[in-house]
Amino acid sequence: MKIALDAMGGDDAPAAIVEGAVLAARELDVEIILVGDEKEIQKELSRHPAQGLPLSIHHASQRVAMHESPSSVIRKKRDSSIWIATELVQKSQAVAVISAGNTGASMATALFILGPMTGVERPAIATSLPTLKGTSILIDVGANVDCKPQHLFQFAIMGSIYAKEILGIPEPKVGLLSIGEEDTKGNELTKEVFKMLKASSLRFIGNVEGRDVYTGGADVIVCDGFIGNVALKISEGLSDAIGQFLKKEITASPFAKLGYFLLKPAFSRFRKKVDYAEYGGAPLLGVDGISIICHGRSSGKAIKNAVRVAKESHIRGVNRLIKEQIEAQMELTSSKEEGSPRG
Repeated sequence: MKIALDAMGGDDAPAAIVEGAVLAARELDVEIILVGDEKEIQKELSRHPAQGLPLSIHHASQRVAMHESPSSVIRKKRDSSIWIATELVQKSQAVAVISAGNTGASMATALFILGPMTGVERPAIATSLPTLKGTSILIDVGANVDCKPQHLFQFAIMGSIYAKEILGIPEPKVGLLSIGEEDTKGNELTKEVFKMLKASSLRFIGNVEGRDVYTGGADVIVCDGFIGNVALKISEGLSDAIGQFLKKEITASPFAKLGYFLLKPAFSRFRKKVDYAEYGGAPLLGVDGISIICHGRSSGKAIKNAVRVAKESHIRGVNRLIKEQIEAQMELTSSKEEGSPRG
């Protein structure tokens, strides 16, 4: 199994990407193709004990900066590391592409080269969130700012399959992010999606509010990409702020430092639970191939875990299951709507 890594994408590329590639090749029984500037990649590889590992380099002469627009990448950067890595998937020379670079460029490249899978109207980004009960999926977190009801309905299907196959939740509970638990709350979009989810065979538990995202009541939380991205960024900012608050308070007095020393194991467990590096990357579900989008600040550990997610997605046939369930659920919903009495 070969997985293509955009070695030039990310705040600390290619160093962090190469480190993650070495870890993945050593621990995950996969072959890694590092795509990017051959000389830079080789230089970073020389810093690691990588002899004998299933690692190869595929040269790409261009890289995509974080500020570049997705359209400019499609027009002008077809020898960039993200473009070439995605083409390897399209040509069946790799089973997945992973990038910690420009998110817009990663999405646009995947859509342009791989295209949406049959039956999927809008691919969506699904991210894993730690909760009081384990892990949940928030979908969409940025791929689609403006959505129609059927788009969110398909997000629910894709998120449910991902939660079942990758998180190991037998019957994922699906919640619709809204401003109140009652089915009458929300805007026209959420009200219409509520009806569609209620008529489906998904385990729909109704609306969930923002305060419920981290309780674990829902395994899959569905929203449009605008709301999802805002929710995700607020969460990331809050996590960073809490860390700074704690550091400030701990260093304020000798007694606080002593208390921290006694509670250090608990703090370490907490830090691990909320660390995005533990969850790897966020899959762009709904494209005709496996595309994993990582945080720009991804460490080697985060890249390794993104490779793990890509490998599991391939082995478990997540894309095939999405195709099957999209078709089945849409037929079920259509039949129920046709059979319902009309006033």
